[in-house]
Amino acid sequence: MFDFSNNSHRRYNPLTKSWVLCSPHRTQRPWQGQQEDDQVETRPQYDPKCYLCPGNKRANGETNPSYDSTFRFPNDFAAVKTDQPALEATEDDDLIKVEGVRGECHVICFSPRHDLTLAEMSVEEVKKVVDIWTTSYEDMKQNSVIQHVQIFENKGAAMGCSNPHPHGQMWCTESVPEEPQKELVALAEYNQKYDGKKCLLCEYAQREMNDPERKRTVLENDTFLVVVPFWAVWPFEVMVLPKVHIGSLPEMNEKQKVDLADAVRRITCRYDNLFKTSFPYSMGIHQKPLHGEFDYAHLHLHYYPPLLRSATVRKFLVGFEMLGEPQRDLTPEQAAARLRELSEVHYKKATN
Repeated sequence: MFDFSNNSHRRYNPLTKSWVLCSPHRTQRPWQGQQEDDQVETRPQYDPKCYLCPGNKRANGETNPSYDSTFRFPNDFAAVKTDQPALEATEDDDLIKVEGVRGECHVICFSPRHDLTLAEMSVEEVKKVVDIWTTSYEDMKQNSVIQHVQIFENKGAAMGCSNPHPHGQMWCTESVPEEPQKELVALAEYNQKYDGKKCLLCEYAQREMNDPERKRTVLENDTFLVVVPFWAVWPFEVMVLPKVHIGSLPEMNEKQKVDLADAVRRITCRYDNLFKTSFPYSMGIHQKPLHGEFDYAHLHLHYYPPLLRSATVRKFLVGFEMLGEPQRDLTPEQAAARLRELSEVHYKKATN
């Protein structure tokens, strides 16, 4: 009989209409790849040289307020700006196309403390992060240019993060970027297929909750589910899903905001406990665009972490994955089992 834990197979991602090759038998091969020294992080609660710490001067000469919770400010090195000349799209050229992109970029500091991560903060503290994500999304509606808000966090130097102070970013653009656009198309088509009565991610969340073995579920609370998706590409990738249909952050009630904060704290803590390291990842929130009818959009968070075998061995998308299609050795079911068995007491606290 076919063995999903041992035989090669492809899995379909209905959100992006793409495939991933699974080769679970490859986990048995000996590892002779890159090894790196352990990255031991010790940081002070306040760093006078950090441009994100309270009261410090930033690169543009402005001084941060002495904030004591969360803090958002315009990115001093924004990737997109509102005040730029208009550029007409080259629709008549099949090969060389270009269009202007206007927008805003912001930095969101999660905490005034330089030495904390979301995994080490309390649920109450993470709830304040959820609150500022929500108000920031609402604020962007005041700019008629902005159509899409991409909130994300790059954690750790392995993910290109230039400052270890706990923070994320918000890039707001007049067009919907490629990845969320793919998902919106898939969500719309699924909704239309069932005459507007079904949501792709609602159905998927229900499928995972109905699985008697909960093979891909890592954790859950009253209103949120954290799963390693059936089509996951990265070794310990997870998706955070509300159990009922929610289109965007402002649609959550207070209970759901607390539960989202709880889910974020618990999964990031388990990540750190997996290899006893401050686990790097890229996290992004996908939700409704700001303007227009997008009732089929479903709020969810993606976590894409690169670590594969230890704190020092990373997964890279190379070779076949760059030229063919994504491929993974560790199955989503195996990854979820590894994450499920971990404690939710942070390893630093356990050793103190």
